Amino acid sequence: MTNWNALFDRLRAAVPALELRRDEPMSRHTSFQVGGPVPIMALPRREHEVEQLFSVAVMEFGVKPFFMGRGTNLLVGDEGADLLVVKAFDGLNRLELLPQGEWPGCRTILAGSGVSLARLSGFALECDLTGLEFAQGIPGSVGGGVYMNAGAYGGELSQVVSSVVSTELPPRWFPREDTDPLFSYRRSVYQEREEFILRACFSLKPGDPAGIKAKMDDLARRRREKQPLEYPSAGSTFKRPAPVDGQPVYAAALIEQCGLKGLTVGGAQVSEKHAGFVINRGGAACADIVTLMAQVRERVLRETGVTLEPEVRYLGKEGEGWNF
Repeated sequence: MTNWNALFDRLRAAVPALELRRDEPMSRHTSFQVGGPVPIMALPRREHEVEQLFSVAVMEFGVKPFFMGRGTNLLVGDEGADLLVVKAFDGLNRLELLPQGEWPGCRTILAGSGVSLARLSGFALECDLTGLEFAQGIPGSVGGGVYMNAGAYGGELSQVVSSVVSTELPPRWFPREDTDPLFSYRRSVYQEREEFILRACFSLKPGDPAGIKAKMDDLARRRREKQPLEYPSAGSTFKRPAPVDGQPVYAAALIEQCGLKGLTVGGAQVSEKHAGFVINRGGAACADIVTLMAQVRERVLRETGVTLEPEVRYLGKEGEGWNF
């Protein structure tokens, strides 16, 4: 069993500039706005702080940190989780246009893992570079986005990521033709080793700034019209299912087909605006959301034969309420 007090004191002594919080409620750090406390949360500002923290936690205490960005794809149990959580968002915020591109005919933007995808796509617009318009409305960070291969409206980060630096592997460069085996739908090679991404480079083509902005504005309008952005959620709750008989299948369409729009458990609800979103209408507990997700999954399987897989990631104490 981890001696959290001893680890906290050792980290404070070894990495004095590192912001540390004890018994931090995860409801303050997830887009669902639910979740109990974690024993220690660290909020690094610089890469060397992450490396020092990793050395102390893993080498001295045998504790592997859990790394997070903005918490937009996390669901944390009401009792919290026994974890050392390292949150990159707002720290690790280096953002610059490199003098040379990493792919032919492209310019490259370097971004720290704590940079929001909205800020990254806005910076690309400022640099007259196209390829990240789809990311403007994704509420995650660079680190979490690469880790999950975030995407929307036909775009994915794997289409433009050209190199990544993480805590455990040497810097990895992705030639254009080699990206597909390392990334797939909502998956990256970094999930296999639970690595913490420190920074990534994105190679983008020069484009017409007016056209880039027009596309970003159009996607933003479509999000406002179709998605329940006024409520806490984690975006799409379930992954897109595998095609059936060669035809694409969408989780939201299946959920709506089963008459589940508006289904409510406690403060959690299947959005009446977009069936692919489970939302916190106010006062929801993690248990409400998990129970609602299980009901949706069971009903869709019974009526359509399709098994929905969660897109959100769950953290909780052993034996607490996650039955997926």
